[in-house]
Amino acid sequence: MTDSFVVVPASYVYLLRDGEDGSAEVLLQLRQGTTYMDGHWAAAAAGHVERGETAFVAAQREATEELGITDVELAFEFTMQRTQGGEPIDERVDFFFTARAWAGEPRIVEPDKCGELRWCSLADLPQPMVPHEAYALDNLGTDQKYLSHGFPTTGEAPR
Repeated sequence: MTDSFVVVPASYVYLLRDGEDGSAEVLLQLRQGTTYMDGHWAAAAAGHVERGETAFVAAQREATEELGITDVELAFEFTMQRTQGGEPIDERVDFFFTARAWAGEPRIVEPDKCGELRWCSLADLPQPMVPHEAYALDNLGTDQKYLSHGFPTTGEAPR
């Protein structure tokens, strides 16, 4: 018999735009007042998928709840399976989306969880970054649809 565990799904939204120099920029938040990675830069909007909700709907909801924007035109990028130290409670499946169009101006809606919002060049991300999100951002624009992070051996990802 094998040990069973719960996989926790989450959705991430990376808002993208062209910077003044033409390079791609991503909107990031500085995490604060949470129990995870405070003081690290992360997706401006992200959160757990709720029971009965799709990852796509969760991404739209998180963008509205955390940034005050609506009508987010999401594009699916990839899924990441991740763990930390092999602990079963840390098993995650993350769905990553990008958007280049939305209604409203992104703003901090949850100041108790977000210390700052900043447009950052994808070529020069601020530090420190949440590790699995830095890995995700490194893989934006690739043809990868499945990533893994934190496992001792990841093997070749399917294309």
